[in-house]
Amino acid sequence: ESVIDVFVDLYKKGFIYRREEPAPYCTTCRTSVAQAELDSAEIPSIFNDLIFKTEDGQDLLISTTRPEMLASCVAVLFHPSDKRYQQLKDKKVIVPIFEQSVPIMTDEAVDPEKGTGLVMVCTFGDSTDVLWYKKFKLPFIQSIGLDGKFTKITGPLAGLKVADARKKIIELLQKQNLLRNQKAITHNVHTHERCGKEIEYTELRQWFLNILDHKEKFLELANNIKWYPEFMQARYVNWVENINWDWCLSRQRFYGIPFPVWHCLDCGKVLLADIKDLPIDPQESSYPGKCDCNSSNIIGDTDVMDTWNTSSLTPYICKSLAHNSTDVFDSNDFIPMSMRPQAHDIIRTWAFYTIVKAWMHQDRLPWNEIVISGHVLSNAKEKLSKSKRNAGLTPTKLLEQYPADVIRYWTASGTLGHDVAFSEQQLKIGQRLITKLWNAFIFTSEHIKESGSRPEQLGLVNEWILCQVSNCFTSYNRYFASYEFSHALDQIEKFFWSDFCDNYLEFIKDQLFNPTKYSPEEVAATRWTLYHVGLRILQFYAPYLPYVTEAIYKELYESHEKTASLHQTKFDTAQPRFNFSKSADVMRSIIKIVTTIRRLKSEHQLSLKIPLKVLTIHLADKQVVAEIKREEALIKGVTQAEEIIFSTDSGSDLLIKEHEKYRGSVMVPNEKKNDTH
Repeated sequence: ESVIDVFVDLYKKGFIYRREEPAPYCTTCRTSVAQAELDSAEIPSIFNDLIFKTEDGQDLLISTTRPEMLASCVAVLFHPSDKRYQQLKDKKVIVPIFEQSVPIMTDEAVDPEKGTGLVMVCTFGDSTDVLWYKKFKLPFIQSIGLDGKFTKITGPLAGLKVADARKKIIELLQKQNLLRNQKAITHNVHTHERCGKEIEYTELRQWFLNILDHKEKFLELANNIKWYPEFMQARYVNWVENINWDWCLSRQRFYGIPFPVWHCLDCGKVLLADIKDLPIDPQESSYPGKCDCNSSNIIGDTDVMDTWNTSSLTPYICKSLAHNSTDVFDSNDFIPMSMRPQAHDIIRTWAFYTIVKAWMHQDRLPWNEIVISGHVLSNAKEKLSKSKRNAGLTPTKLLEQYPADVIRYWTASGTLGHDVAFSEQQLKIGQRLITKLWNAFIFTSEHIKESGSRPEQLGLVNEWILCQVSNCFTSYNRYFASYEFSHALDQIEKFFWSDFCDNYLEFIKDQLFNPTKYSPEEVAATRWTLYHVGLRILQFYAPYLPYVTEAIYKELYESHEKTASLHQTKFDTAQPRFNFSKSADVMRSIIKIVTTIRRLKSEHQLSLKIPLKVLTIHLADKQVVAEIKREEALIKGVTQAEEIIFSTDSGSDLLIKEHEKYRGSVMVPNEKKNDTH
């Protein structure tokens, strides 16, 4: 209904017209297509040197890759500055085999270096033929029918497909000694993106949307949209600048949205449906009345619309659904929408056509921002596609092996605007992450239930992790603000695996399992911190792992937060609430110490749980010694040290002594002045 409504609107505004016009045509899919639906392919071919005859019997050598189109040859061209052929201008030449007489003309688009410098113009061998056909107002002779078979006018080629017709015409040329030479080449041809077969060009009466007259406007509109990533705007600009035809809207398919018009067979007038009767299918409903010429000889339009003609109205269709309204233009406050997400291959279709339609209908942008993703690539480095049958695993099969969260996590690893190869390794990383999340929250589950209210004194390690989570939150939000979801994921990955799991949980283990060694206030502060940092981690991961994070939230947080779902909780978007920079500095020194001890134990094949009789820490800075010494209980808890000696001398070689009396005693020297170890 919306699509038919807007067709009527644009037809009345004069943007849409119907004309017999050359357009790309797919003889495999049996329909016209638009320029935006064409791909390019490098294919092998043969350059054939054919002998044409001037009217006075002179031989002219013309090279072509499409000798089967000779019946449709309507002119021969050469470059106006090509001195070899000046005497031929405005004369005529006889086409081999079919022997029609065609004019010889000049055009600057001819490449004198290609072949012999003479070009035959056929209707239509390629898109350049279409341009010359229009420019010189040449006759249209149709060699290839809509079924892909050669027509009756081609005589011996009639009924053949292109490949067979090419083979047949070569045989005929050879028999009459009209083929001088053949050369193997590769060249670019247009193919239909849907079926991958070579495109043809033919002339049909079709519906078109006028875009050529407004290209500058479409370039201007793109400057008012924010592109993510920015370089994708260049792809849009390149497309618009190279459009050669108006948008062909009509398709010769069995299915699709009909054009709401009838045609008078007597006077040729287009009869538009009344707006009150829409939506309507003219093949199912007769025209209600007679034509102005008093004729009742009226038939409904048999074509259907290009599917992009529907997709280009997405903002209006969304608006009609949101407003529960059948009038797509009833409210202007819905458009522009905030953001369009899409892949880069349909910039020339979905993005461009949507911009075109919004401007034509309301002189507005369809959305303020556009976010361009890449494709998933197969092993052959081509887009994974159901139609290409190059996906080793279908989504259904993939879900039999991995949870939905794992697949979602993998897709989020792609960088905006760039293609990403299918990676089972990344899926395995996602699987490990889910397992790690479960284990981390199982570990904390018994302790976050008693979080209570925020204590006045949080303690060094808690201030540090709160500072880290606040910094992560800032970076995370900044990346999401520019739709860089993979970079946002990197931030939470570093925080969760390194800061939270590797360090924070290890630092607080002793407090949680040996609470009697610490004051009740210290334990309460840690429980409170653990609760809130854990909730923030779930919020961080929620867009990437919506199911596992929701399950954990339901189990551990819902009863406290009084919100039914994690995905209904709100981020605090203000400045970070925790800015304990001094605590963070001290903790960095302590983490260096702990990391060094872990490394030393591993190098000496000692369990990390082995207690240390004496841990000697050498530090150059007395102030740092004082700050770290205040956290002696914390360091003892995580390193299993029975005694810690702080020293400000230069230290000696790092050593784990093997004698039983000293086993586990670690001495950490100072390598550089002011460096902490």
